[in-house]
Amino acid sequence: MSRFCSTLTKPFHSDHCCRLASLVDTCKSIQQIKQTHAQLVTTALISHHVSANKFLKLVADASLSYAHKLFDQIPQPDLFIYNTMIKAHSLSPSSCNDSLMVFRLLTRDSGLSPNRYSFVFTFGACGNGLSVQEGEQVRSHAVKVGLDSNVFVVNALIGMYGKWGLVEYGRKVFEWAVDKDLYSWNTMIAAYVGSGNMSQAKELFDEMQEQDVVSWSTIIAGYVQVGCFMEALDFFHRMLQVGPKPNEYTLVSALAACSNLVALDQGKWIHSFIGRGEIKMNERLLASIIDMYAKCGEIESASRVFWEHNAKRKVWPWNAMIGGFAMHGKPSEAIKVFQKMKVENVSPNKVTFVALLNACSHGYMVEEGKLYFRLMVSDYGIIPEIEHYGCMVDLLSRAGLLKEAEDMISSMPMAPDVAIWGAVLNACRIYKDMERGYRIGRIIKEMDPNHVGCHVLLGNIYSSSGRWNDARMLREKSEISTATKKIPGCSSIELNGTFYQFLVGDRSHPQSRELYSFLDEMTTKLKIAGYVPVFGELLLDIDDEEDKETALSVHSEKLAIAFGLLNTAPGTPIRIVKNLRVCRDCHQVTKFISKVYDRVIIVRDRTRYHHFKDGICSCKDYW
Repeated sequence: MSRFCSTLTKPFHSDHCCRLASLVDTCKSIQQIKQTHAQLVTTALISHHVSANKFLKLVADASLSYAHKLFDQIPQPDLFIYNTMIKAHSLSPSSCNDSLMVFRLLTRDSGLSPNRYSFVFTFGACGNGLSVQEGEQVRSHAVKVGLDSNVFVVNALIGMYGKWGLVEYGRKVFEWAVDKDLYSWNTMIAAYVGSGNMSQAKELFDEMQEQDVVSWSTIIAGYVQVGCFMEALDFFHRMLQVGPKPNEYTLVSALAACSNLVALDQGKWIHSFIGRGEIKMNERLLASIIDMYAKCGEIESASRVFWEHNAKRKVWPWNAMIGGFAMHGKPSEAIKVFQKMKVENVSPNKVTFVALLNACSHGYMVEEGKLYFRLMVSDYGIIPEIEHYGCMVDLLSRAGLLKEAEDMISSMPMAPDVAIWGAVLNACRIYKDMERGYRIGRIIKEMDPNHVGCHVLLGNIYSSSGRWNDARMLREKSEISTATKKIPGCSSIELNGTFYQFLVGDRSHPQSRELYSFLDEMTTKLKIAGYVPVFGELLLDIDDEEDKETALSVHSEKLAIAFGLLNTAPGTPIRIVKNLRVCRDCHQVTKFISKVYDRVIIVRDRTRYHHFKDGICSCKDYW
């Protein structure tokens, strides 16, 4: 029998190996994978390392636990098979311990010696989910076998330290390395970017003799990550002039910078750049373009781009469109997109429901919000996280259902944060629930004694109820602590590709004299049209009505709008971005400006978009 088998092994083995290899390539379900596995076992090809390794890679993509069982059944796996398992486990933070376990099997029990890939994949696992101690043990083994200076291993080490936030450890590895390639530089820059240290990242970038598209993209993404959007666009423009051709990741970051700056013209240029076929459109780029138009106030353009692209199998463009409608106060449109999403069999994720619940919150759709909060769990198996509870508390608070909002907070399986209590505190201010406001203010102060937003809201509540001494004492107490320095109101406007920023009471602009003269003239016209200042949110007890008006008139968005009126042609829409929530007086003023000066004014504040036209705001005074 053994002789018979030996005469047939070679032709049988070769023929079946090719056939099963092609069969492995066509597997599309776990059931087909199991059937192929059965054939590999019955034909004894499971012990053939080429077939086993190819099959193992396929199984690892479908089911790590199944792949590990398969690995345990392979007699005397070779180094490639060990590396396949180490890599498969390294990609999942929840199974990084298994990656290290396979590495230990390789080094202790197999009789084989790990190669550079073994260390690269294991360092990747250590960076993704293991401790410093375990990573250092693997590094010691790399030194032992003489691979610690290998450029692939060096790069993996730098990446591991970067993921842990131990950037200076990574820098030492980088400096000591005898051989460094472009990937080494990019990995070190990425480590600095990951830690938010953009000055060091830029310094290293400038030292490079050659930068590739990854180098540029990493720097641009880093500036976006830390909120330096102007710097991100400056680097993007430099890249277009002297660098390599941007790729998908570069453009996603550049579009994010445009979104945050409301740089519509530059965002449109990037869209047209993609449209010329320079870069292939994919679903991440599509989502970024939709998000850019929505955040630049062009929700109709965002919607048009969304519906023009039929191939939307991934969730990102859908989330961008639902989120866009939410921030523009169009809950019905957001819900229609969600319904279409279900028809197209695109599975929503937790981000989808954050956007959907936000849409309901801004649209005063309480019952709909409650429904989607329930469906998230019952129909989609998505467990609510603190962001979803925050949306529900905001929904109930905005609608004046303050007791229900507190009951929702009590039912949360996790501790509420300051932002959640802050939503209720803001509603207490709006709905004049002073007693509840004082109590919740005390809760927030116990959680974070130096929380600026709490002091501002509580001060507004004191002022609204005429408790000027309490408001003054709160302000003085805040000023004593440098940690509670209030973020100044800041509004920006883009004209002809240049950004202009205005602070409260700003007189630093070259046109200040003309600007303030125009403000006085504008206020007179608005009063004739029926404008009456809203003093409710002033923090100080100012007796003189004129002084009160002066305090309100220098708010940053009024300065930015006046600047826009002065420097654009009649009928031109004005787009403003404010870093804080629009106050009620500025909201009232902007409605009158849109009517008196016949302008469309689009204001993006910290919570949503306001479209002012003919004396009416799209938020219907509910924000």
